[in-house]
Amino acid sequence: MARGAQEWAATVRALAKERGLKYDPVGGLNPKGGPAALCPGGTNRITGELEEGFWGAACDADEHEEGGLFSKTVVPRAVLAKAHMPDLAQVVPLFNVESVEGAERVEQFASRRKVEFESIDFNRRFLATVPSEYDPVALRELFSPGFLDWVAGMSNEIDFGITDRQLYFLWRLEERTGDEYERALDNAGQLFRRLRNEMEEHGIHTYPAGPWHAGLEPFPSA
Repeated sequence: MARGAQEWAATVRALAKERGLKYDPVGGLNPKGGPAALCPGGTNRITGELEEGFWGAACDADEHEEGGLFSKTVVPRAVLAKAHMPDLAQVVPLFNVESVEGAERVEQFASRRKVEFESIDFNRRFLATVPSEYDPVALRELFSPGFLDWVAGMSNEIDFGITDRQLYFLWRLEERTGDEYERALDNAGQLFRRLRNEMEEHGIHTYPAGPWHAGLEPFPSA
């Protein structure tokens, strides 16, 4: 492992120790018959209560090479956090909210349907889509004005959504430091809690927050 990668791995290990999380250099699978693991194959995976009340797993994302000809190292440009959320997936099985900052992006794909919200700031910063066969109304109704304002006011570039019954949150790193990683986890935790609050306000069943969201235990009976 080259120096830059070693330093970053040490940073993530230190953060995991500080927060009482399980650290894996590369994320593996859970034993057969157990709940699905999050971020399998992900570099520098950490699993557990990532932030108060937010159980899940996180790992490196958008990895790339840095350095000179004889000292290349693979490091991340982003951190990816995930949590099992089958209750949210029952409401909106698949959706993506992608930052449009910092790069040119295609605004509409043939397989997706763009979802517009009443927040001009949110629509300016993010492209929200659902698969073409889904009605976007459920997503519009789920995001309250307060939630949209909170997301639109976030300083970093982020993506989030639901895929494979899992909530994902991608935080693009401005710098590779422990403080930056903590910001990523704190904002991922806020997203998790805010989405749960939105669901509760709409009368949608939510499981109590716990290790099942991180794939460490089976979900409790409804």
